[in-house]
Amino acid sequence: MVEHKNTPSPDYFPGQEDDSSGNEGDSGDQAGGERVAKVLARAGVASRREVERLIEARRVALNGQVLETPAVKVGPGDILTLDGQVVAEAEAARVWRYHKPVGLVTSHNDPMSRPTVFAALPPHLPRVISIGRLDLNSEGLLLLTNDGGLARALEMPSNGWVRRYRARARGRVTQDQLDSLKDGLVWEGVTYGPIEARLDKAKEGPQGANLWISVAITEGKNREVRRVLESLGLTVNRLIRLSYGPFVLGDLGSGGVEEVGPRVIREQLADFIAPGNLPKGDKIAPVPKSSVVAPRRPGAGKSRAAGEEPKAKPVYKAGRAKPKSKVRPPPKPGGSRPRTSGKTARGSSAAKPAKS
Repeated sequence: MVEHKNTPSPDYFPGQEDDSSGNEGDSGDQAGGERVAKVLARAGVASRREVERLIEARRVALNGQVLETPAVKVGPGDILTLDGQVVAEAEAARVWRYHKPVGLVTSHNDPMSRPTVFAALPPHLPRVISIGRLDLNSEGLLLLTNDGGLARALEMPSNGWVRRYRARARGRVTQDQLDSLKDGLVWEGVTYGPIEARLDKAKEGPQGANLWISVAITEGKNREVRRVLESLGLTVNRLIRLSYGPFVLGDLGSGGVEEVGPRVIREQLADFIAPGNLPKGDKIAPVPKSSVVAPRRPGAGKSRAAGEEPKAKPVYKAGRAKPKSKVRPPPKPGGSRPRTSGKTARGSSAAKPAKS
């Protein structure tokens, strides 16, 4: 059975992204094996921080012995289990682009029983975790991976990766006010680093103006874009993440998932992945047709009457022209075609033969 589940951290909050200002080194790589937290993270069970909480909850065992501390090394041949289930060895690192819709929580188990990102993923995906988060009311690009160590590394502000957003906000602001964010600010006791913001357009309305603002951040603190714009008197009513480092949302439809190719992973992420965990080759595994998530269309999701079946639409193969709505009858033997009407294509009467 395919499983996307792991345990969320107890201090989880449905924020825009994790506050990734912490620092976790790789000092656990020592002779005789790797630290258990790193092994489980690479296997995609959870981030190292969350693995430590799993160990505290006595849910992890090594060779049948329940662990009480993460200061344990795993060697070749050792068997790790989580909740009694054997944890498979780490596969090569894989990454997916996912277009998160509004209304999903970036959590595996939500205490408020709201719909989650991981419950909405196609069943063919392996166990995955998110790289950062998007809050319930945010949408756009969310990166997923089967490598918890990679997820943690890409969340770190020290890597300098830029997250780009488009925000629609209500209120009034000038470009000079937005430019002041380049120096960073302190808002409600939280310090935010430099932020780039550009006013794209404004539409006046009866209750004020709707503004579109392009925002670029590098920290990814909890609800950072919303709170920083709030400091300028703006209320964000739509937030779309367009890119995360070199990965862009592009034309990926809402709810769509697309795997990043092995070559791109090697080119863009080699500094964040152990050499032995880098993917080989240039092709990705084919996706089962039954698991493809079609992009949402305007009007999709409207309810139908009880018992009403959805209308089937014809499927046309690439490279073939769609058939015309009216098909001409086949020619009669001898090559002549039957006359379909007494009028020409322009609607005028057919020309009559001249009288002798």
